[in-house]
Amino acid sequence: MRFGIFDHMDNDHLPLNAFYEERLQLMELYDRHGFHAWHVAEHHATTLGMAPSPNIMLAAAAQRTTRLRFGPMVYALPLYHPFRLAQEIAMLDQMSNGRLEMGFGRGSSPVEISYFGVDPAATESVYRDNLPRILDALETGVMKAPENEAPYDAFALKVMPIQKPYPPIWYGVHTIVSADRAARRGWNTINLDMADEAGECNDEFMRVWREVHGDAPLPFMGLGRFVVVAETDEKALAIARRAYPHWHQGFTHLFRSLGRMNRHPRPDNWDMLHAQGKGIAGSPRTVVRFLADQMTRAKCNYCVAQIAFGDQSLDELTSSINLFASHVMPEMRALDEQARRAA
Repeated sequence: MRFGIFDHMDNDHLPLNAFYEERLQLMELYDRHGFHAWHVAEHHATTLGMAPSPNIMLAAAAQRTTRLRFGPMVYALPLYHPFRLAQEIAMLDQMSNGRLEMGFGRGSSPVEISYFGVDPAATESVYRDNLPRILDALETGVMKAPENEAPYDAFALKVMPIQKPYPPIWYGVHTIVSADRAARRGWNTINLDMADEAGECNDEFMRVWREVHGDAPLPFMGLGRFVVVAETDEKALAIARRAYPHWHQGFTHLFRSLGRMNRHPRPDNWDMLHAQGKGIAGSPRTVVRFLADQMTRAKCNYCVAQIAFGDQSLDELTSSINLFASHVMPEMRALDEQARRAA
């Protein structure tokens, strides 16, 4: 059982320079507590995502941490030239001494994609064309650009990653088809759906993994959940109920302002989110019970907590992280070990 952090970098309550410094202080805390990785989303033109350039934030994280791994979840691939992105990935891996993790996607918000002059209908083809080029360049050191005329159709990357053939890859899984795809390619996964739905995806993932990779150890199969930990259930709930609507305002801002449908709806209040099994606020004991059940039903081995969200203060966040690391993580590891021995 391993533990990671997911972060939208949402902010509607702090000056940006103070917000960035707070997030970097939290990364130092994740580092000290032994979290495996920090996964950051990419969003644009909304307070949901105040790290519109994930790589700049990751470069800062590389200088403020020593063990924590980190990476995008995910790069919105249609917004990048493959040559530049491959070079920046290699730079980050070098700057962090081989701690980069990579996630790639088409971009979850057609609205945001449209702001860049990219046709949302074309994102799938761009993703399928450019991802293999990026991975091949990171592995071989040569970027192939058949759309260019010679001699500009193949050229040296020059900047190469430390990790070989390239940093680990992460994929967001929501369907049986995407679970099959990730397993065949040997990718790590994160699922944000309800536990039983995630469990169905992971059943397929494990079946295909054994079929393709035999007895090789399973990769990370993550389950993402909003988490607030406090000394009592009442205190944690008060924080979550206050903070979550701030996050939700950022999450829905572009769709509301343009009168468009949100393709990935979320409830607008904490109690409904909890009822769906996608968030927990409580004492360490309450959080352990909830997450242990969720992880078992989802058949996941990587617990990804979204702790920093909304208008929580640095003191609230620090306390939540400390309680999670000192009480929730060891108890969940012990329960996981008991289950393994019983099996």
